[in-house]
Amino acid sequence: MHRRWMYDAVNLDRHGLKDHFVSGVAEFVEKAMAHPNFLAEGGIRCPCVNCKCIDLVTPREVNLHLYRDDFMPNYYVWTEHGEVDSNTNLRGHSSSGGSVGDEDQFAAMDQMVHDAIWPSINVPDSNSNTGNETFREEEPNSEARHFYDTLISANQSIYKGATESKLSISVKLLAARSIWKVPQKCIDYFAQMLADVCPTKKCLPENNYQATQLVSKLGLKSRKIDCCVNGCLLYYNENSNLTECRICGAARYLPRKSGMGKFKDVPVKRMIYLPIIPRLQRMYASIESASQMCWHHENIRPPNVLRHPSDGKAWKHFDTVYPDFARDPRNVRLGLCSDGFTPNIQASSAPYSCWPIIVTPYNLPPEMCMTKPYLFLTCLVPGPYSPKAKIDVYLQPLIDDLQHLWSDGVWTYDVSKKQNFLLRACLMWTINDFPAYGMLSGWGTHGRLACPYCVEETKAFHLSFGGKSSWFDCTRCFLSKDHPFRRSKRSFRRSKDEKDDPPYMYTGEDAWEAVCYYPKVTDIGWRAKLPGYGDTHHWTKRCIF
Repeated sequence: MHRRWMYDAVNLDRHGLKDHFVSGVAEFVEKAMAHPNFLAEGGIRCPCVNCKCIDLVTPREVNLHLYRDDFMPNYYVWTEHGEVDSNTNLRGHSSSGGSVGDEDQFAAMDQMVHDAIWPSINVPDSNSNTGNETFREEEPNSEARHFYDTLISANQSIYKGATESKLSISVKLLAARSIWKVPQKCIDYFAQMLADVCPTKKCLPENNYQATQLVSKLGLKSRKIDCCVNGCLLYYNENSNLTECRICGAARYLPRKSGMGKFKDVPVKRMIYLPIIPRLQRMYASIESASQMCWHHENIRPPNVLRHPSDGKAWKHFDTVYPDFARDPRNVRLGLCSDGFTPNIQASSAPYSCWPIIVTPYNLPPEMCMTKPYLFLTCLVPGPYSPKAKIDVYLQPLIDDLQHLWSDGVWTYDVSKKQNFLLRACLMWTINDFPAYGMLSGWGTHGRLACPYCVEETKAFHLSFGGKSSWFDCTRCFLSKDHPFRRSKRSFRRSKDEKDDPPYMYTGEDAWEAVCYYPKVTDIGWRAKLPGYGDTHHWTKRCIF
């Protein structure tokens, strides 16, 4: 445990590395160079997050990798560099969170089970003091208790003395199928082979289906929702019983062939939704993440330093407008990101574009909140073409969950404080490129009125010969009145100076007043081009947000 320095690299003010980390890395390099493998292999096996003791590099490169990427998780015993593991549980938590980013998923699963099961077994009934506040320790609510009980039952050793459980074997089988694209029949074969050599029968999954059923009991399920082939609506809530689109009349299912008998109808198009609520609740079920969910509130901020969104004006303004939400720092601030991509680009020449919708929480420290474990894929919008303005149709299940989290909240168990609390969440912003910005916001980003700042006051013009829109020399109006660029008639547009003030900056109320009478994409009266589009405005819809 004296090697906690390995995962405590960065100063709190984010200015440079800590001295004990630098000296510790030097000690590690010196010890690795003294090992006979250094002379035999001609290099050091780098233990950083990316190399994971696989790549051979020079001592100087080891220093650079560790300074930049940190040590790989739980490498307290340097087994690849001459030390012997005594099977001691050297478990530690990184104060900076830097070792959480790219963990091996098998180790991450074991860590999640340990974090979740240990406090569920040892929940005391006494009061405890944390800082200057007194917290009343509580039993987990029924939903959290069910999750812990499921973990405990699934994590029993497959036989006496075994280090693996039925849950860990199931996760590894499913991970192998996902990572290396192993066919399902191959997974069934290996599962049956493991079951045959195991001394205890019926203690392992016999096939891929049983492994999937066991892991799905943990509560992180996905929903498959049928949708119109033209993207007009989802067969969801009040539309769930329809057999054809009430907007365009397209059929919901493929035509049945003769001889299909009692087989289920096959939908023409289907999207995948992964509910966001249980995933946010799960962040408070593990000590590793629950203890970091109040970082934005508890961490001391140095003055005039922007290192996290919580230091910015938007975050502080939100706290001022909604003090009841900001009162509990465990409430989650979310960001949404979306963009299109083409999967299997080399497999087919036919264009195909699908759109993942990713949501990430910003309560975490800056080195954790944008890492893979905390980028939640919530919706997968199917192709083959870009949904454009109709992306709002596919966002409906996510918006319903966000509305529920904002208005009502859900009871959640915080394992770090051993308390039940009402978890609420808000969507702070979206992150996307300019075309996706137009799809999500409802302001068209093509044509002369594309600029969302200038709106109808734009000074864009069409090129004389090409006919394309140009925004050259539209930014001088934002300069100060005495700036010499304003008077220049040769450096910008010929014989043009700039005397106008910057355009009026729309407030949220102004934007709402402009769009409140426009229909949403999910309304029957919505049309691709609203009256006045391209002349007086560039609104394509009333945004679902």
